[in-house]
Amino acid sequence: MQFPESWLREFCNPPLTTQELADTLTMAGLEVEELAPVAPPFTKIVVGEIKDAQPHPNADRLRVCQVDVGAPEPLTIVCGAPNARVGIKVPCAMVGAELPPGEDGKPFLIKVGKLRGVESFGMLCSARELKLSEDHGGLLELPADAPLGQDIRQYLNLDDTLFTLKLTPNLAHCLSVYGIAREVAALTGAPLKAPEFPRVATAIDDRLPVRISATDLCGRFSGRVIRNVNMRAATPQWMVDRLARCGQRSVSPLVDISNYVMFEFGRPSHIFDLDKIHGGLDVRWGRAGESLKLLNGNTIGVDEKVGVIADDEAVESLAGIMGGDATAVSDDTRHIYVEAAFWWPEAVAGRSRRYNFSTDAGHRFERGVDPELTVEHIERITALIVEICGTSDTVCAPIDDQRANMPARNPVRMRVARAAKVIGMPLTQAQCVDALERLGLPVEQGEGEVTVVPPSFRFDLRLEEDLIEEVARVVGYHNLPTTAPLAPTSPKLRAEARRSSFAVRRELAALGYQETINFSFVEERWERELAGNEAPIRLLNPIASQLSVMRSSLLGSLLQVLKFNLDRKAGRVRVFELGRVFLRDASVPASDSTVAGYAQPMRVAGLAYGASDALQWGRKDKAVDFYDAKGDVEALLAPLKPRFELATHPALHPGRCARVLLDGQAIGFVGELHPQWRQSWDLPGAPVLFELKLDAVLQRQVPAFRAVAKRQLVERDIAVVVAERVTHDEVMGAIAAALPAQLLRSATLFDVFRPQPQRAGEGVPAGGLAQGEKSLAIRLSLGSDAEALTEAQIDSAVQTVLQALGQQTGARLR
Repeated sequence: MQFPESWLREFCNPPLTTQELADTLTMAGLEVEELAPVAPPFTKIVVGEIKDAQPHPNADRLRVCQVDVGAPEPLTIVCGAPNARVGIKVPCAMVGAELPPGEDGKPFLIKVGKLRGVESFGMLCSARELKLSEDHGGLLELPADAPLGQDIRQYLNLDDTLFTLKLTPNLAHCLSVYGIAREVAALTGAPLKAPEFPRVATAIDDRLPVRISATDLCGRFSGRVIRNVNMRAATPQWMVDRLARCGQRSVSPLVDISNYVMFEFGRPSHIFDLDKIHGGLDVRWGRAGESLKLLNGNTIGVDEKVGVIADDEAVESLAGIMGGDATAVSDDTRHIYVEAAFWWPEAVAGRSRRYNFSTDAGHRFERGVDPELTVEHIERITALIVEICGTSDTVCAPIDDQRANMPARNPVRMRVARAAKVIGMPLTQAQCVDALERLGLPVEQGEGEVTVVPPSFRFDLRLEEDLIEEVARVVGYHNLPTTAPLAPTSPKLRAEARRSSFAVRRELAALGYQETINFSFVEERWERELAGNEAPIRLLNPIASQLSVMRSSLLGSLLQVLKFNLDRKAGRVRVFELGRVFLRDASVPASDSTVAGYAQPMRVAGLAYGASDALQWGRKDKAVDFYDAKGDVEALLAPLKPRFELATHPALHPGRCARVLLDGQAIGFVGELHPQWRQSWDLPGAPVLFELKLDAVLQRQVPAFRAVAKRQLVERDIAVVVAERVTHDEVMGAIAAALPAQLLRSATLFDVFRPQPQRAGEGVPAGGLAQGEKSLAIRLSLGSDAEALTEAQIDSAVQTVLQALGQQTGARLR
């Protein structure tokens, strides 16, 4: 809500400075977001009148003007503006004047100058040169009654201040200058000038038939016929200036008057061209298949959930939001119909957002507009129309007022003790009554309580807490005491066998990954292709048409981040995300933190693309591969020992994908992106990805004391030949099962040998390995806390390992 301070002070003028007034409003909950001057500083610019304008003798586009500024002698000023002509009054910067700073930030000083041989003793100014608007089409023309020689700042009231308020939705009664003045009067005790709505004389009895078919849409509809208006009249400059200072440009006299009263009293209204209405008006809900061309040029379709005003042939207006183009007033309009209605907030809320635009009218109606003053506001609009657009033939008809379904005003009770407890300071009943009465609320007192019947302009007063808030606002939030909370506190300690999600983030950052935060809403295609989810959870009201479902995997979000970076020529990308996914699960009950039928587990996922290391001299460039991501997963889970087994995943390469297992339970996947999706995402290389259950990642082993070994470990290396299909996990599992953990301290694979492909007719491959076989070199670390191992015990242990490998994997000693 933006408005000029001078307009506010016409209704209520407290003895406060501009800053004190802004602080008072802010401390009452009406946050003043910005204070800005109407115009930047400038000096010695006065009202001048061009008395003579002759062509410049040495320049075709310049004129030599004689300007009367109220001095004994006119000033000779050379001007190049296209509208410089005799008889107009314009701002005149005299010698020594300082114009607003230019792009260099320095003020522009007016001196005596010579233009093409003619001396110029000043400058005639445009609105843009005074920084009043961006209009640079010519001189700023002032009204003919502007007093010569008067300072332009005083004449145009340029020492005014613009207030910009950031209002919460419950403060709909403050969406007008008068509404804010009413608050100021309550807060400061300054007198409030009550508005007057004198009745305009009526001379005809014309009435437009209006039917309210939907009383749940419109509770009251008032209207008046006015004939023979002059649409070619000019909007007064004072009204244009006030509208501009409220952020509204001037359109035409009738539209400007309607907007002016909306900013003045918070009442949106609409003016129809009476000759363009076919028959009467019907206030109803829309019907499927109907369409409407709006004043903004958009053509929309309506249905049963959208309120409309229709005539006998078509829909003419979107109820409470915007009028239609077909019945809009124009320069040729002669007869009009002025409408002011009460639209139920529930019937207007959300409708404009449905069509991707918003209006001042919709903003007010969906919060609640006073239903009791439709007739009075039409009288105010009529008076302005007669004053500005009236002619000797202008006549007005009586106001037709239909009260179909007015809102009930239920009393609200407030306990004084409850108010004191909620606000946190001692309060008496007299203080509460005084605060509420200053706000214009009718109060009835009881024993330790007060009851308020909300006035028609206060749609927000429904609960006891609403009245408590009003008392706190009038008392002033800055006057509330600072009181430390009194409550037992006990730290919530995390189990020692778990780490925090922040520790997971730090670990991934240490591995070179950067965290990303993405929407939980994703494209349906991602779910189908990357998660194999043919029935994703759909959104009823998506924030964008493409983000229509809830994600069940984090991989799509990471691929989007990768694509965004690659499009900007990033060569190496490592990103991760901790986020929630959404799955259908009938076993999930409804609770404070869950939704029945939907599981919302946390996942951690990472993506690596490009070189495995940043550019450096110590090693050759190598693209990241499956084993890099597998190593990062192992580092993330350490000291826990995950297992990896061959698996398939909709998003990952069928031959380069593994399931991650921890204590025999699957906790996620790691692998390279499927070639099909790499091609569809147009990626130059294949990224590697992993996605794990966060609960499993948060687990950690509690450190347990173990004495330092008194005896040195014994190491033995073995080399076994196995089939190519035998995996590392199978070999290590067989070794671990062969010996007790007290004897076998570790087993580490340190070399893999495969024979080179042989040509036809060649002998046995080198190393005695056949095609389809590989040699694995494994180091066994053996030890005992009880005694020193003998050679016989060591050899027995090695033989036991070899025997187990032979039985379980078909291995033979090389």
